[in-house]
Amino acid sequence: MALVLASPTTSCASSWPPGLRLHPAAPHSCGSISAMTSTLTALLYLGLLLSQTVSAQEEILSKPIIWAKPDFMIPKGTRVSILCQGTPEAIEYQLYFEGHLSAQRSPKRLGRRSIAVFHIPAMTPHTAGQYKCVYRRKKLWSEPSGPLDLVVTEMYDTPTLSIHPGPEVPSGKNVTFYCRLGTATSTFFLLKEGRSSRPQHRYGNTQVEFSMGPVTTAHRGTYRCFGSYNNYAWSFPSEPVKLLVTEDVGGTSLAPTEHTSFSDLWDLDLLTTEAEFQQDLAVWDHTAQNLLQMGLAFLVLVALMCLLAEDCLWGKRTQEKANGASSRQRRGRFRTQRRLDK
Repeated sequence: MALVLASPTTSCASSWPPGLRLHPAAPHSCGSISAMTSTLTALLYLGLLLSQTVSAQEEILSKPIIWAKPDFMIPKGTRVSILCQGTPEAIEYQLYFEGHLSAQRSPKRLGRRSIAVFHIPAMTPHTAGQYKCVYRRKKLWSEPSGPLDLVVTEMYDTPTLSIHPGPEVPSGKNVTFYCRLGTATSTFFLLKEGRSSRPQHRYGNTQVEFSMGPVTTAHRGTYRCFGSYNNYAWSFPSEPVKLLVTEDVGGTSLAPTEHTSFSDLWDLDLLTTEAEFQQDLAVWDHTAQNLLQMGLAFLVLVALMCLLAEDCLWGKRTQEKANGASSRQRRGRFRTQRRLDK
């Protein structure tokens, strides 16, 4: 769409918008009208660009959030649920396993939340792996969620976990976890219990070391280790080992506070809060874009009203001038006639 701005030298008849014309007796207003027409054309062009930008932005949907309950580590034969949350307007969800479509669901409405739940009746090595989900709003599909690595446990023997120099150490010291499995394996995982914890891994045959330090109170907590032949099938968990990190204040050793394990409900609320924040941000962006469009439309309307008002004003002035000239002509003819009569 090409829009040409009128220049001051362009005639009024050619630069004036279709359907609107100046009064025929007001040619001296062309410069002013051409300038206002150029402004109007620029505003219309800006509105077109803004509308195209908003339409393009509306075609991009935010990523959904995916997580598992009760956890991403599931004992063999145990039921697990995979949850996917998109925007409140989502009408369909799809779950992908290792890049292939696995299931489709309609969402459940929980207030402002739109969540699809996919159930796995019994966890096995065949259902362990990487999952992603997408959702649809109208005819548009979202981008895939981040990956969910679902692990099946209790597949091999139980390893043993120990800590050196001991389970209680002062802040600033180094500690080493030793994970050992009687049956040879290929990979070991060390996991700290609690929310948002991600396992560390080491490659080894029967025993590996996990070194930490200098430790702080942030390292306090309960640890377990696993053995595995691949990333998604793990052994039984080791017996838990609790690391206590003390702080020295004025030569007095303070007992550490116990690590608090947060419930799955807390994790669900955390994920929901994050999703709602993204949705609120998207709503704010959409509202701001609508306000910009409304403001631009208001400016165009004001410009049109000004042009119409100026046209009416010039028409009125021209009519008054024409009436005045006609009156003077009549008076002149009357005086001429009187002189001729005399």
